[in-house]
Amino acid sequence: MTIHNLGDENSILNQFISEIRDSQIQKDSMRFRRNIERIGEVLGYEFSKALLYNSKNVETPLGVKSMDLIQDQVVICSILRAGLPLHQGLLNYFDTAENGFISAFRKHEGDEDDFEVIVNYFAAPSLEGKVLVLTDPMLATGRTLENVLEGLKKHGTPKQIHIVSVIGSQQGIEFVESVFPAQTHLWIAAIDPELNARGYILPGIGDAGDLAYGQKL
Repeated sequence: MTIHNLGDENSILNQFISEIRDSQIQKDSMRFRRNIERIGEVLGYEFSKALLYNSKNVETPLGVKSMDLIQDQVVICSILRAGLPLHQGLLNYFDTAENGFISAFRKHEGDEDDFEVIVNYFAAPSLEGKVLVLTDPMLATGRTLENVLEGLKKHGTPKQIHIVSVIGSQQGIEFVESVFPAQTHLWIAAIDPELNARGYILPGIGDAGDLAYGQKL
């Protein structure tokens, strides 16, 4: 797997990351969602450089200009509900992208630290020969992405697989690298060193879905 860690470079992206981490700023759920969306736009711009382009003549009022435009058909698949703002950020840049949505959540038994990932809803177009973009804002253990990959197999074989995440743990990235095809690309804004006993990224941000949309039962 090829890892593109944009947090290694100095850019405006760091401002957005700092704000979603800040325990005071993240109390504003609208600002939190917008920052995730903006991070998606930055990651989408960088990811776009890896796509296939073809020349096309564009007629202006004064002449014709040859432009290199994206040829690949992109399918953006996001994990509900935390992935929605990140999905929108990508969609802001990829106007003609097709869309898929997966409902996946952790199920803890009581107060136990161990959990299983439940996938109980999936909707997507055919992936055959297309560029699949999986968006999961918090790449913690990587088990959610593993389950999603298994569920996608009946929808066809994509030409390429790209994962777009906001923050990941080193452990989760290593796990994803072990289960995804070697040609997979990961585009990520920050990598944190560890997980706590319940599988949350440290220092991370907390629960991205709750911060964006409120606490769930």
